[in-house]
Amino acid sequence: MPTESGDKDRKTKGSLTLLGERCLGSVVDKISDPRQEKRCRFILLFCTALLLTFLIIPSYQFLAVKYKVGDVATSDIRATQDYFIEDRLLTEKKRSEAEAVSPLVYNYNSTAALDVVRRFESAFALIRNAGERDEDAGEAFRQNIGRLLTQDVSAKEAAALSRLTSDQSLQMELERLATTIYHNKIVEDKKSFADDRRHGLVVTDLETKREIAAGDYSFYMDVGEARKALAGMKLALSASAGDCALLKGLLSRMITSNLIFDREATEQMKHDARSATRPVLFQVKRGEMIVRVGERVTQEQATKLDSIFESRGIERFFMGVGVLGLVLVLFYFPYRFARKNIRKFSPSNKDILLLTLMTIGNFVVLKIAFIVSTAMGSLLPFIDTAVYYYFFPFAASAIIVRIILNSEVALVYCAVCAPLLGIMFNSSLQVVIYALLGGIVGAHGVRQCKERNAIYVAGLKVSVVNVAMAISFQFFSDSAFTIQTAYCVVFAGLGGIFNAVCVTGTIPLIEALFHYTTDIKLLELANLNTPILRELMVRAPGTYHHSVVVGNLVEAGAEAINANPLLARVAAYYHDVGKISKPLYFIENVGGGENRHDKLSPNMSALILISHVKEGVELARESRLGQPIIDIIRQSHGTSLITFFYQKAKGLAVTDLQAVDERDFRYPGPKPQTREAGLVLLADCVEAASRTLSDPTPARIQGMVQKIINNIFIDGQLDECELTLKNLHEIAKSFNRILAGIYHQRIDYPEPAYKEKGSGGKKSIEDSDSEPAKALADRSEEAKKSGGDDLKRLGMS
Repeated sequence: MPTESGDKDRKTKGSLTLLGERCLGSVVDKISDPRQEKRCRFILLFCTALLLTFLIIPSYQFLAVKYKVGDVATSDIRATQDYFIEDRLLTEKKRSEAEAVSPLVYNYNSTAALDVVRRFESAFALIRNAGERDEDAGEAFRQNIGRLLTQDVSAKEAAALSRLTSDQSLQMELERLATTIYHNKIVEDKKSFADDRRHGLVVTDLETKREIAAGDYSFYMDVGEARKALAGMKLALSASAGDCALLKGLLSRMITSNLIFDREATEQMKHDARSATRPVLFQVKRGEMIVRVGERVTQEQATKLDSIFESRGIERFFMGVGVLGLVLVLFYFPYRFARKNIRKFSPSNKDILLLTLMTIGNFVVLKIAFIVSTAMGSLLPFIDTAVYYYFFPFAASAIIVRIILNSEVALVYCAVCAPLLGIMFNSSLQVVIYALLGGIVGAHGVRQCKERNAIYVAGLKVSVVNVAMAISFQFFSDSAFTIQTAYCVVFAGLGGIFNAVCVTGTIPLIEALFHYTTDIKLLELANLNTPILRELMVRAPGTYHHSVVVGNLVEAGAEAINANPLLARVAAYYHDVGKISKPLYFIENVGGGENRHDKLSPNMSALILISHVKEGVELARESRLGQPIIDIIRQSHGTSLITFFYQKAKGLAVTDLQAVDERDFRYPGPKPQTREAGLVLLADCVEAASRTLSDPTPARIQGMVQKIINNIFIDGQLDECELTLKNLHEIAKSFNRILAGIYHQRIDYPEPAYKEKGSGGKKSIEDSDSEPAKALADRSEEAKKSGGDDLKRLGMS
């Protein structure tokens, strides 16, 4: 038998094994402040959405190799989506053509004649002022005149101007000459202008910079021809011929072109024409082969590859912002709806952490699969890249959520993840439908996962649905009668099995990291050869047998009310493991020995009985039985009253004049919170009471069962679980059936002949017949008396 030192070693080892649980899952659940919990969940939501954004945002190309013209391609490269690619060579050619045909800009000085006249007027005014002041016509005087006329003025010319100042018709003659000369279009180079005129001209006003309406520019002359024309003109002045010649020579030097080439405006015009030319685009369809392995890359292929590989920073930024917003919306609003409207949707902090990590892991795996399928398209070009999608484990995460949590959470999880997966797979609606239906069917297939084979059965169901969807998609895309349909069917069928394989390999890892108790884990705990049950069998054999019988009772009751039979049975096996530490203080383990409670006070006896719940919880934690089992251990006795010691204490209090507090003789609780916990409480009390029946006939068992259930119901122990009166009726019927099978009657075997002689012969027929009749009459009377105390005849057909 184990010693106290062995118990200490076991507790120390168990404490060390709990370190991982306390570091991972329990830390999250210890957040008690609602505001802090809400803040933590929001941070977790945002970080998850941010990571998913980087995974979901479409990539322009997954390969990192870039090819130049003349390089040899090392693999086949296909377009992963539709692209509109700019043909840079053709675009540059178009822009050069637009630039070449852009018109040349000339500025026309419409005030050239007036400017010449005004300069002469200024010079004559200066001369008159100088004459009035009797200033000497020296070098400084000539420089001032030259600055006004923008020409160097000689002494003779200055003297001639001084003499012509007094002529009244001088100004009119100058205006006539300037207007006549500048009436024509004067250019710098007649040959260059002829070429420009054939190319195309745009003439703008020199002052306003506005375009002048098209005119006739076929009559033009250069500056030399204008000066010759001026030389042939005569001045109608009274001055001498020499003075007139000097004036015409000075005027000839002042003649400049009035139609001037504007280089800056011409360059701007060419730039505008180039910018106005839109790029030439051509479309590359998804799946189109761009370059094959072993081919030399041409200029066109290099252009396509450069456009595909090119990272468009600003476009990707805004795309990422849009994806992030969509992820946040899809996370928040379905979660809020489920919390408000779905009764069983109440994930804890540890559940939220698991869902986020599982979501990220799921998208990472599918992103890698997406990349691999793109690479496979180059290795096996006869299979369309999209066909590989049917093999991807879209339903695996939903199946895992259903196994670990419940169907409500799995449904919301599918509704959130399916649209995001569609976006990641090039905004494919088919992927959305495929992931959503596959996840729902897979989650439905593991609703009662009592054995590992159920996962593969669910995988087969997913395969059937996948094949049906694959064929439907092929008909929808008008490509049903192609070789690709055969590939789709094969990959879709294998995809369901692959989902089951992924789930089978992932479930134990999640159970170990997060300490969840799934049905698969319960199957392992249901083995009666586990160390803790073997120790219970050795140290407390009566409790062990009691737990096994309670397990049979609760399993039958759970099947009758559609609860979880596996959880109920396993919890019943372990609900009294706390009795291992003090087995001899519980009557089922004493046998015919001494009752240790005879030497204890009722309060101390009640305290010992109550303590086995706390010790059972500690032992369950050390053995990693899981939170559902631990909760049922705590709730298996509710807040029920230890009646025997309570009545004994009241009897002693009458003598000793002491008050007895009923709360000291009640279990600390809590009351059962689930149907499985309520079943364990009922079966525990019924099985214990059944052992007190001296003659356990079906009638006595039925009366005992309904009395125990009624008393528990009246005591309020079932107020916080979801057991209805109809459920209690079904539970009582199942208990009656099981107990009747356990306490069935057997016929009395006849004694051997040598014993009959020694005992004086066998009984008469009358004696043997009268005793069973009498016993049946006594039992009928007792059943009638006990029937009046019941609230309801539970378990009656």
